[in-house]
Amino acid sequence: MNQWKVGQIKVKFGGYTPAGTSTPVTAPATPPARNPAADRARLQEIQAAAQGRDFNRAAGLAARALADGIEHPMVLNLAALQFENEGRYDDALKALSRAVELAPEDLGSRNAIGLVLARVERYPEALAAFESVVALEPGFAGAHCARGTCFEAMGRLKEAEAAFKHALELQPENLGAMQGLANLLSRRGSHAEARPLAETVLEAEPNFPDAVMVLAAADAAEGAAERAQRRLELLTGDERLTPQQRALAHGQLGDVLDTLDLPGEAFQAYAACNMALWRTYAQMHGQGPGAADFARAMLDHLDAIPPEAWSTGGAAPVAADGPKTHVFLMGFPRSGTTLLEQVLASHPDVEALEERETLADAQRAFLRDPGDLSRLARAGEAELAPLREAYWARVRAEGAEPAGKVFVDKHPLNTFRLPLILKLFPEAKILFARRDPRDVVLSCYRRRFAMSGSAYQLLTLPGVAAYYDAAMRLADRLEPAMASHTMVVRHESLIENFDAVVGEVCDFLGLEWTDAMRNFAERGRDRAVATPSGVQLSRGLSAEGVGAWRRYREQLAPVLPQLAAWTERFGYPAE
Repeated sequence: MNQWKVGQIKVKFGGYTPAGTSTPVTAPATPPARNPAADRARLQEIQAAAQGRDFNRAAGLAARALADGIEHPMVLNLAALQFENEGRYDDALKALSRAVELAPEDLGSRNAIGLVLARVERYPEALAAFESVVALEPGFAGAHCARGTCFEAMGRLKEAEAAFKHALELQPENLGAMQGLANLLSRRGSHAEARPLAETVLEAEPNFPDAVMVLAAADAAEGAAERAQRRLELLTGDERLTPQQRALAHGQLGDVLDTLDLPGEAFQAYAACNMALWRTYAQMHGQGPGAADFARAMLDHLDAIPPEAWSTGGAAPVAADGPKTHVFLMGFPRSGTTLLEQVLASHPDVEALEERETLADAQRAFLRDPGDLSRLARAGEAELAPLREAYWARVRAEGAEPAGKVFVDKHPLNTFRLPLILKLFPEAKILFARRDPRDVVLSCYRRRFAMSGSAYQLLTLPGVAAYYDAAMRLADRLEPAMASHTMVVRHESLIENFDAVVGEVCDFLGLEWTDAMRNFAERGRDRAVATPSGVQLSRGLSAEGVGAWRRYREQLAPVLPQLAAWTERFGYPAE
């Protein structure tokens, strides 16, 4: 079990018992051959261990009792804890589901289902479990806090903030919610507000990982990088850290060492972070062909499809409640898509959506396998129309209201979905963010993304370079079909000559220039950017990342030859 006290919302036994009620331990109905008195004694022993907070012993006793045929909600709940400790998550979920069958109003078991699902990063399902707990007991602060954690993991930061704040209203001393709110404030660069919350958590639990990292971020932002370094080095040595926590601490230490102009040491910290994550997620994302392999297979199939297949056909029907202009903003992670999206989102006539899987239904229909591209190329309106409707349904489900607006659907990885976009929305405009490939690859390697198959590809330099190469080759292959309605936005040019470049983008999209777009940083803080760019954008326009690769030339040497063709093609200097 996690030994951090601030994680008490993860204790699964007992859950929440409303005032004035109790949950007595009684023996379940048993076959005649059982000894009810002996079963009752075992249940009482398990309950005593749990009430004494010796959960490891209670869980072990419960697992043995369950194996001996004693089926009781408390036994199932604690046995699930034992299964979870052993990495048997499916068995844990089965035990907890059975506990809910036996006692539908047992909040502890319902809450535990959510916590197990969250642990295996099945966040939408976990959120549903916590919602069921809140429906039964709206005053359970722990469930509201857990909802906030799910929302944060899903990139729904405003909802996460609301959930954490509500948990604190219900229980002002709830450390989990306090830390969750501190994390969100730190992510948006509000370090002065995050600091006291993290300090309160550390008073209760010294060296708690998230709190230390929030304070280290605040120290670094205030120019006290050496203090941040000391905090993080102490944290990485704490034996209580999970592999993910230790990895993230190493990653943040890399950022601090970078600010101290120690690129060699910083790269070692980034490597420690990424290799730990690579090992941790190997079973989930490292089995079989990776994201770059899939992309390369797409290219092979595109070779067999006539280029005109992606540029022929009539215009897609325009719904009465559709957008004035439909825009896809893509490129590659860390190419400047978030900056451009934030600038556009500051315009009153723009509705922007940040990195939501709006094309999920179309992907299931036509991009589950690279070979599906041939079917997609032949698809007619009867097949495409339902997928187009599903797209707009997802857009609105995510809270966007595109009607009458210039609607910007921003997702850097939509480059890999270009065949879908060209078939479904042949008249949509495309903004393609471009940045020096060497800075892109370095930045992807240095940043910590929410884990996915694509993010797993970014944990090694060869993996990032291969994935980038596949993305650029795919865009290049489809360039004839997209060129007439595509604008490439060079990140360095946007930084150097903001007004001129943004003006050109406005002309391309049919927008009038507004000074509000210069205030994108303030707007971004209100919108709660979920990507790793959030903190950087909160500080406004900055050229600090331009040419950063030169300081890491030695470390990047193995992949520079692979990137050289794109560097030259895009007009970036060799040195």
